[in-house]
Amino acid sequence: MKRKSLFIFGLAVFFTMVCTQYLIAQTEVRVRGGKADDFTDSKGRVWFGAQKNNQSWGGWIEQLPQIAEVAQLTDAAKAKAAAEGYDEALFYAVSWAAFPVTVKYQLKTGNGTFDVTYLVGEHWSPNNRGFDIFIEDKNVQPLYVTPGKDEIDIKKYEGIEVKDGAMDFHFAGNAATGKGDLNAMFSALEVVSSKATAVDSKKKLATTWGEIKRRHQP
Repeated sequence: MKRKSLFIFGLAVFFTMVCTQYLIAQTEVRVRGGKADDFTDSKGRVWFGAQKNNQSWGGWIEQLPQIAEVAQLTDAAKAKAAAEGYDEALFYAVSWAAFPVTVKYQLKTGNGTFDVTYLVGEHWSPNNRGFDIFIEDKNVQPLYVTPGKDEIDIKKYEGIEVKDGAMDFHFAGNAATGKGDLNAMFSALEVVSSKATAVDSKKKLATTWGEIKRRHQP
């Protein structure tokens, strides 16, 4: 009886540790550019105002970005936002920097592997704004050029690994784009736990549980 109780206690400890690790891997951080106030979208997701630093979720680093806003989108842009599951309002404002100043953010994701979505609405320099997008010091989108007037763009980067507890973003103008406007910017950033990591964690948990049961069968 005592041995069985110890076994059950051990299982409880094991699953608490595994489940806690799995839940931590579900860290989500959403940031809305050009705003200081938080925003709850139509799906109930909270987007933190990007014009802050030293927050529980992170914030800008080195220099406060400038802001700009135009509450207008083409019908095609509205349709694209809806199809991707994002509210139109996320694409109106931006956090930006006047070249050669750059835009830098650090988000407190915790360690793990994440999928990142970059969202932007272009209202000022259609097809004429060029910069690089760095995540965790890796240039994930070299020579990026923003879309046309009142259009939007949505870029996804999967499998971004964080080992120091925080994800770093850096948006830097690049003259090699050949564009006349090198003022980097973003409208919103979304960071969620990597889908591949979540699936692997579930498989690992199921496999381990199956092995435990097999070993303790009478």
